[in-house]
Amino acid sequence: MTAPAAARPASTIVLLRDGATGLETFMVMRHHQIDFASGALVFPGGRMEAADEALAQTQAPSDPLAPFKVAAIREAFEECGVLLARPEGEPGIVSAARAEKLDRAAPFAELMARERLSPALDALVPYAHWITPDFVPKRFDTHFFLALAPPDQALAHDGHEAVDSVWIAPAEALAEHGKRFKLLFPTHRNLWKLSAHADAQSALAAARATRVVTVVPEKAMVDGGPGLKIPAEAGYGGEAFSVVGLL
Repeated sequence: MTAPAAARPASTIVLLRDGATGLETFMVMRHHQIDFASGALVFPGGRMEAADEALAQTQAPSDPLAPFKVAAIREAFEECGVLLARPEGEPGIVSAARAEKLDRAAPFAELMARERLSPALDALVPYAHWITPDFVPKRFDTHFFLALAPPDQALAHDGHEAVDSVWIAPAEALAEHGKRFKLLFPTHRNLWKLSAHADAQSALAAARATRVVTVVPEKAMVDGGPGLKIPAEAGYGGEAFSVVGLL
């Protein structure tokens, strides 16, 4: 027997805004030729890099989640063009006009230093922690963060890993699963949790007040078909879920 693959550290950022009918989140469609979750509608995110850890040490060395927060902010900038960073000596998030001029392909830590910017780690609220089970060949140890999207920064997919993007109400994304969209199981459950909130501030306040419970799904039979079992205390509305139709 071969040993399970190591779970690679990763971050996901759940960007929020208040739309015309309530809470919306920004999601991207993954390229169909990518080997993981191809064609799925997902929150922006990706693997942590060594440079993220190094930058985190200069920003918040005592925060164990700082490297994951840096990775989430970097991924949001690279994938969506939104930059959650502050100019040196200023309290506010960098302006849209300035963010749009920056090179999204540049090494992020070098860009921060050159532009005298600091990632806005305090703008991210821990929301969830999922670890891919050991029976899956490609595994991730992923921290999810909520963040309010800067109102003056336009978001757009990068056209490479993500080929489409949408601001969407969580309930609508769930309703369109299997029709317009394909969803991963963790995405489905986190959308379900978000759908309980009418606006962004309600979602952020709930996340700040709730302890994050690590989820490592286990195989289970649900209604005679394949399913997954997760901790009930994680707050996803149960502990055993069918995965029929989910990626």
